[in-house]
Amino acid sequence: MILADVHNHTLISHGEASAAQMYEAARRLGLGWYGFSEHSPLPPGYACPLYHGDLAGDFPGYVDEVLALRERFHLPGAPRVLLGMELDWIPSRMPYMRELAARWPFDYVIGGLHFLGMLAVGSPKNWSQGESEEERYRRFAAYYREMTAMVRSGLMNIVAHPDFIKVRCWESFHAWLAVPGSLDLIRETLAAMRETGVALEVSSAGLRKDFAEPYPAPPIMRLAAELGVNISFGSDAHATADVAFGFDHLAAYARSFGYAQSVIFVDRKPRFLPF
Repeated sequence: MILADVHNHTLISHGEASAAQMYEAARRLGLGWYGFSEHSPLPPGYACPLYHGDLAGDFPGYVDEVLALRERFHLPGAPRVLLGMELDWIPSRMPYMRELAARWPFDYVIGGLHFLGMLAVGSPKNWSQGESEEERYRRFAAYYREMTAMVRSGLMNIVAHPDFIKVRCWESFHAWLAVPGSLDLIRETLAAMRETGVALEVSSAGLRKDFAEPYPAPPIMRLAAELGVNISFGSDAHATADVAFGFDHLAAYARSFGYAQSVIFVDRKPRFLPF
């Protein structure tokens, strides 16, 4: 059984439930550890139209709410509360990212690669039918080069949904994986993760998409296992029904590549959990 879900969101960003409601869902499911990883406030010039309000103004309240839950539910048998943040990787704003990561007492920081320059990776309008295969392949390569830089920055403990770029172009992405050199590029990213101790998130969020495939895809999982990269489990839940979603599937998926333990971070230090 997977004991920890480390990737979860709340009403503060674009979730549908409060931190208390999300925690209660985790408690009912019998999790041992529950990590909140709200999206980081974006710097000037960047925006997510899905966010409910002003993350810059609301984020301190998120931290206070999670720390209050940790204090309230520090009880035998209750899920341990972890404070995290999904930090948007924007390399042109490095001082901004460093300041955010250091401002609050995070147990861990998840690195989220949602932008390539000013391009929002998950936006449907950025993956039009008229786009050339060559252009898509260039984006995929740039995505992993950027991910390698993110891993080596020293800011992150976990890489979120490591092939999120497939979300609007699953078939194109899998075709690119078969192109000579593509997996070599991803191998460089995974090798950086192994060297730095950054974990690869195995996420059930992809199971809720039309393509019904976890993040990351099997070829990437195979490489990660071969290189000895640590994994963490996350649901990327934005609603109570998504907490620990598909975790039985994720456990079987990870075991099929030889994994038997996952890692969480407590006060930025790794702790390993069998599953």
